[in-house]
Amino acid sequence: MTTTYAALLRGINVGGAKKVPMAELRALLEGLGHEAVRTHLQSGQAVFTASHGDEESLAAEIEAAVEKRFGFTVDVIVRDHAYLRAIVENCPFPAAELEAKQLHVTYFSAPVGEERFASVDPSAFLPEEFRLGDRALYLYAPEGLGRSKLAEALSRPRVNKGVIATSRNWNTVVKLVELTAAAS
Repeated sequence: MTTTYAALLRGINVGGAKKVPMAELRALLEGLGHEAVRTHLQSGQAVFTASHGDEESLAAEIEAAVEKRFGFTVDVIVRDHAYLRAIVENCPFPAAELEAKQLHVTYFSAPVGEERFASVDPSAFLPEEFRLGDRALYLYAPEGLGRSKLAEALSRPRVNKGVIATSRNWNTVVKLVELTAAAS
């Protein structure tokens, strides 16, 4: 059986560091035996189908291939279409009423509990808010991610210790659902 996935590569093509041309990323994934490979934007999203593996083994396979090909390590999170669709469907904020720059999803490599964020006082950051989902955190930042003090607090190493975390704006979150549906 073939499953459609999205690979989220953390921290590539940002500020001139860890350059990964999308054409080369597509070729790399095809070289791993994946099909229907597409990339979205330059910031590390690829959609593909695979007939083997699971999310964790596929992420490890892509991480190793990127390191071998480009000479640097990149954290990768792989999620299937059903998961990505559920993230959109379960958004606790009124996404249709917000600008895409105001809503972000941070995907985690493993489940995280509320205790992880106990050091963050939500009332200190209002009107910014966050809610936890399934291996994800939804962030409402009315002024955008770049000006978000809450995003800064949520990304502290002690909060994210032991998990890979990578964020995407709402437009990208929705686009990944569309791309993985089209490849299914």
